[in-house]
Amino acid sequence: MQLYHHQFDLDSQKVRLALEEKSIDYTSYHVNPVTGKNLDSSFFKMNPGGRLPVFQNGSHILYKTIDIIQYIERIAVFSSGSENITSSNKEVIEWMQKVQEWNPEYFSLSHVPEKYRIYVSKFLRRVVIARMSESPELAGAYHRKLKEAYQTEEKLKESDVLIRSKEHLIRLLDEAERQLSETPYLAGQEFTMADVMLIPVLSRLVLLDLENEYITGRPNIAEYWVLVQQRPSYRKVIGRYFDGWKKHKTLLKTWCFVRIRSLLKRY
Repeated sequence: MQLYHHQFDLDSQKVRLALEEKSIDYTSYHVNPVTGKNLDSSFFKMNPGGRLPVFQNGSHILYKTIDIIQYIERIAVFSSGSENITSSNKEVIEWMQKVQEWNPEYFSLSHVPEKYRIYVSKFLRRVVIARMSESPELAGAYHRKLKEAYQTEEKLKESDVLIRSKEHLIRLLDEAERQLSETPYLAGQEFTMADVMLIPVLSRLVLLDLENEYITGRPNIAEYWVLVQQRPSYRKVIGRYFDGWKKHKTLLKTWCFVRIRSLLKRY
């Protein structure tokens, strides 16, 4: 089994948390979307959308986050042979879907300083054009990716888009806050795949220095956030890259790569 992912990608974090929680062995392939590695022809042939994560088991390839996590659950049940291990119930799946319905793209990008966001966006558009010339057989897919990049920049100029994204996030967090007033975890007394879906959302808010605005003011979520950070899966998947000074190291490394490649005009 292979997983194509990156530590920056929120959906990749969800899948990796699931893999760690279920103790599933896999081969890890890092594909950094900020540096355009998801645009390489070898990856594009497998996944023309260029999105992460991608999970492959033999000839079976999955792209959607919830589909991958449910597939991981089935593997865990089959591998264990134990009746004590079961797949997610209806309540857990409903929470998984609620969390996944919030798209973090516009919200996250709107909190990145504009000069850096535009610089990276231009770099990635040049990467698309360079890959298109190298692999003309994939020109159609690359054209769609280029159009998507321009549309994203236009959407970020629309205040309504950003307002709706923020309001959606607030509704999700408020609902989670109410649930966590009754149970220690999102779908009950035990840690489930619903929590696997929510943890990266909270981590993204912390990474964007929005913890006080969105987490601290919600006491049940704040307590929950402290609790889930103690899990080995969190420390391996997220904590090792973004806790404390580590996030600056992670982000600086990627920014330097983009700057050097841009200066050398090597896309």
